[in-house]
Amino acid sequence: MLTNLTLGTLPQKSLKVLRPPSSTRPIIWLVEDNGRLLVVKDFSRNGRLYRNLFGRFLIWREAKAYRKLRGLQGVPTCYGVLNGLAIALEFIEGKTVKQAEKEEGLPPGFFDKLKALIDSFHQRGIAHCDLKKTPNIMVSSQGAPYVLDWAAAISATEFKPYPLNKVYTRLLKDDYMALIKMKLRYIPEQVTPGERATYEKRSAAERLIRAVRDKLRHWLKRIA
Repeated sequence: MLTNLTLGTLPQKSLKVLRPPSSTRPIIWLVEDNGRLLVVKDFSRNGRLYRNLFGRFLIWREAKAYRKLRGLQGVPTCYGVLNGLAIALEFIEGKTVKQAEKEEGLPPGFFDKLKALIDSFHQRGIAHCDLKKTPNIMVSSQGAPYVLDWAAAISATEFKPYPLNKVYTRLLKDDYMALIKMKLRYIPEQVTPGERATYEKRSAAERLIRAVRDKLRHWLKRIA
């Protein structure tokens, strides 16, 4: 799916560095390949130990999530992996939820469409796990929701054994909780009593599962 794009040609094909690298974060390039705009998350510029231990692991995980989500409207297309150290993704023209709300307001029915998208990737056995980070949700130029950055995603097959399945159930709920939190911020008048009760309820069991989940998610996000 990629033509002449390699790790070595990324600097030449780059139109812009969307995010510079750090000791624990990959560089993110905006590149053009065969007339397509791509976002490339690239660990090859990190230190040798980090890129080979964590970088390869995270690229493998994210690519696996994109394979499960292939063809799902609202998820960028994955065009391939470069040497196990970088992943090339469709560039989505649009704005973050915060930008769109500030500039012209969110499109009517946006959160209903986002709920349907969350339902769709849950049906494919994937929890995103980082929807509370609003830059991960884009409003496309057509007004449709897109969910980005699947590095912290968890699949149902990974968390199938007990008690991990309970943690996975909580992760699914967290995706919906992030949606309710956004609605409370942007359209509080449309939050139903049931949604508000779901958001505010915290049982002892849920708090324990949340603690386990938070440690796992924190680790994945730090190395992503």
